[in-house]
Amino acid sequence: MGSNPTAGTDVERPVAAGGPGWAPEPIPGGGSGLTRIPAGADPADAGAMTDDTATRPRALIIGCGIAGPVLAVALQQAGIIPVIHEARPRPDDEAGAFLNLAPNGIEALRLLGLDGTVVDAGTRTTRIEFYNHRGRRLATDPTTTLLLKRGALTRALREAAAERGVAVESGKRLAEVTTTAQGTVAARFADGTRTEGDLLVGCDGIRSAVRGGVLPGAPAPRSTGLVDSGGFSECPGLAPSGGVFRMTFGRRAFFGYQVLESGEVYWFHNSEPPAGAAAGELTSWDDNRWKDRLLELHQGDHEPIEEIIRSTRGPIGRWPVLDMPDLATWHDGPVGLIGDAAHAMSPSAGQGASMAMEDAVVLARLLRDHADADTAFAELERGRKPRVDATVRRARRNGDQKAPSSAAGRALRDLALPVFLRAGIRAGATLHSWTDDPNPSTAANLDR
Repeated sequence: MGSNPTAGTDVERPVAAGGPGWAPEPIPGGGSGLTRIPAGADPADAGAMTDDTATRPRALIIGCGIAGPVLAVALQQAGIIPVIHEARPRPDDEAGAFLNLAPNGIEALRLLGLDGTVVDAGTRTTRIEFYNHRGRRLATDPTTTLLLKRGALTRALREAAAERGVAVESGKRLAEVTTTAQGTVAARFADGTRTEGDLLVGCDGIRSAVRGGVLPGAPAPRSTGLVDSGGFSECPGLAPSGGVFRMTFGRRAFFGYQVLESGEVYWFHNSEPPAGAAAGELTSWDDNRWKDRLLELHQGDHEPIEEIIRSTRGPIGRWPVLDMPDLATWHDGPVGLIGDAAHAMSPSAGQGASMAMEDAVVLARLLRDHADADTAFAELERGRKPRVDATVRRARRNGDQKAPSSAAGRALRDLALPVFLRAGIRAGATLHSWTDDPNPSTAANLDR
């Protein structure tokens, strides 16, 4: 769900809505050195072209979740024409549950002038408290987090991109990507349509069609050994938590929740999957059967965990927690990957969305400042990969701490966790302090 059980969840520094935004250096001719494809290559766009747009490079973005709209706005500010292609025929803002957006993600949005819109869609978590199954507090992370439903985030980003004139084409499920003899990129979709651009960026998540098309030997997503589950409930008599998100290392599972001022409870659960159950079987269980399993796993854990589960009337989401093994490369010529398509990570670091936003800002700057997309993608990978790979590993380690253990193991865990958590909080401060320098000669902080 985007929470970090060891170093605290994503931290948000105070931000001002409608801040200064990222002001890229003007590029003569409105381009980044990339050559605009001939106007006749895409008849659908030819009639709308002005003299300016005819000379500006055109980027095809696959996916309109989190990374896609952020990248589109960043590219637009860098003098590049973005067009988003989304496989779904219409937005699905009910997909997913909720996440915590880290301060580095908020910073990426601030650089683009998007932070105010997103902050308005969420609520603040003032600190995170960690407990054992008996309700004894083990540690406190005093940082502030932005908590919001995934659908609210994707809707805010999509609408912000549309307000800026970004074209979004729905019902465009990618079928094939090829590079033409002229060095442009051609995308063919399942509905039989075709389009071309100077570059193509896969922002289409962990099961990326772009990755499968241009990197056919890439490894498949791997299981972390955990199931993520959660939803929203209301518990009469359960007071608002004052901005505190409480997380519990239970006897057999991990649980976290926050009670909003409205009385709505955001909650999530992590555990090992049911014995012998394949990942695909989880969605075949009805909610009552799944709820019974959660109550069984949390029997004996402190209240109000069981009460929160029982009071959930709506659907309870459940899915296997996956991440991506290290890819040998994130691009092939003018086709590249960002976000989960390149480096999906477990939510246990609270960084998936934020890392995708960082990618988008950095890639736009590199495309602005380099003469060809291949070089820009190579520089993105060189600058970003150490930071991202370290975060993927950290997320996996954090998740490993949620695994159930014996009574003796729990006693040792409770002794060690306060030290472990405090160290994680200190490490998180460095992770969260990212910013991007729009001056390419001094941009030395990408891997902090």
